[in-house]
Amino acid sequence: MSVPEAPAQWHRILTLLADISLFIGTRSVWSQAASHRLAVAAAVSLCYASILVCAVLALVVRRARSLARLDLCVLVTGVTLALCAWAMNHSGTDEAVLTTQAAKELVAGHVVYGQPWPWLFRDHGIALTPTVYGGYDFTYGYPPLAVLLTAPLLRLGHDGAPATAVATGALVVGTVVLWRMLPAPWRSAATMVCLGFGFLPTYGRQGYPAILALALLIPVVVRWPRLGQGGRLGPAGLARAACLGAACAAQQLPWFLAPFLLTGVYAVRRGELGGRRAALVVLRVLGVAVAVWLLINVYFVVHEPDTWLEGIALPLTQGAVLHGQGLVDISLYFTDGSDRLDWYGHASLLLAAALLAVFVLFVRRLGPAAAVLPWCAFFVATRSQDGYYLMMTPLWPAAAITAPAAEFAGAWQPRPRPLSGPYRRPARIAAVVLLAVPTLVSATVAATGEPPLDMRLTAVQPSSAAHVTRLSLQVTNTGGSALTPHFMLTTGQGMGKFWSLVRGPATIPAHSTARIELRAPDGRFAVPRPGVRVRLRAFTPDPQTLSSRDVRLTVPKSG
Repeated sequence: MSVPEAPAQWHRILTLLADISLFIGTRSVWSQAASHRLAVAAAVSLCYASILVCAVLALVVRRARSLARLDLCVLVTGVTLALCAWAMNHSGTDEAVLTTQAAKELVAGHVVYGQPWPWLFRDHGIALTPTVYGGYDFTYGYPPLAVLLTAPLLRLGHDGAPATAVATGALVVGTVVLWRMLPAPWRSAATMVCLGFGFLPTYGRQGYPAILALALLIPVVVRWPRLGQGGRLGPAGLARAACLGAACAAQQLPWFLAPFLLTGVYAVRRGELGGRRAALVVLRVLGVAVAVWLLINVYFVVHEPDTWLEGIALPLTQGAVLHGQGLVDISLYFTDGSDRLDWYGHASLLLAAALLAVFVLFVRRLGPAAAVLPWCAFFVATRSQDGYYLMMTPLWPAAAITAPAAEFAGAWQPRPRPLSGPYRRPARIAAVVLLAVPTLVSATVAATGEPPLDMRLTAVQPSSAAHVTRLSLQVTNTGGSALTPHFMLTTGQGMGKFWSLVRGPATIPAHSTARIELRAPDGRFAVPRPGVRVRLRAFTPDPQTLSSRDVRLTVPKSG
């Protein structure tokens, strides 16, 4: 009689961690539901019981098969909690509301791209995206797959509910697919990174199209070095290539991952098959992906080609103001601005190109990091929100588990003579340094820029003891070119609304001083409590600059 195989201790711990991760955010869902959605509250309570029972069983079951079944129970619990959270919070944010509106316009036969919908932001109280041109972006700026999938669900509800249903559904399906594709002992990692910790389900409930793109990328990234193995794609390879094209038609983030995956596949296949056959494999993958991408976009290419192209490129061209947790914080928070903001964008593009070049040169070492490397470029971009990293994090363990270093042992690496001679080690180090230098120079140029405008607050016009209606400023342009500034006040991270110009010149010539008067957005600005840092900011579009100054809004006391 054979003894049942005992589960590995690390498998028990992984299951336990996945189980624990489901606690995060669960209480807030129960608290909302307990007052008026008793069925949802009951389901959440049952999930609490499931988490506790699974935790006990994960530590005491004796057979690996039993622990594998327990992994399934943890997955079902996570899916149930994600659906309960959506049932309580499905209105969405700007992403969901814009996607739903775009779906409505599509169903009505109207143009989707390039159409501003400012009332959505006013009526729903959702966040604005300010631009350096002094306005806001009210248009839809993503590829159309999320819109196409949202259109049949418009009857689900108002606000952004249809779009949040698509994103949350995609997250659940993507989680199940990843769980199924991973080796059995690792499956709880899928539950943990997709449904645990709370942040990805939150993005799903906010209706981010990037969640749809993530779900489509999961089957692409799992075991990606084996794509085209033996020179054949087969049905599974064709499906994965189609998923890559669909992901690129859902959101722009996969555009940055695709070059790394394709060049990696070429390197691995060239080591196996030779250059010509490897190139044919990659061309077939690329052909299927492009065909699917075009099929999804074809309606918009035919009916609104110009606005469609501008729309899907909008995040790269809209001129949104600085925001994020990356290098731009130097200019945003630690200094008074920079007259060379464009160089952050240059640094991001140069870093992306450098990372791809280093990846090609050292694919045997860097191959396992292919799903992580592309996102490093966003750290130095003008828009460096952590969401760019967070929403793609399930791809990291998917690649780590299924694409280890052994998969790249025979991959082809280009070796020019300087990199393969007797001094190859210092030559390779020098090559990496040379590839990194342009990024370092660009980032340094951006971060060390000086604010071109010297701003002084000369008068404050209050409407009450707690509100300000107008500001008077003396602004000196210390730069060598005329600037058209757009002003706002900020009281923390992120941006506020622009103040409108009441009196004074819109454009300030080089080396000159102007007196201007500004009116608060919505008629008044609430004076924050003492101790809150208030910054006066001025953005200019051409060239892109930022000038900031700390100000004190001292409201004169009456009587």
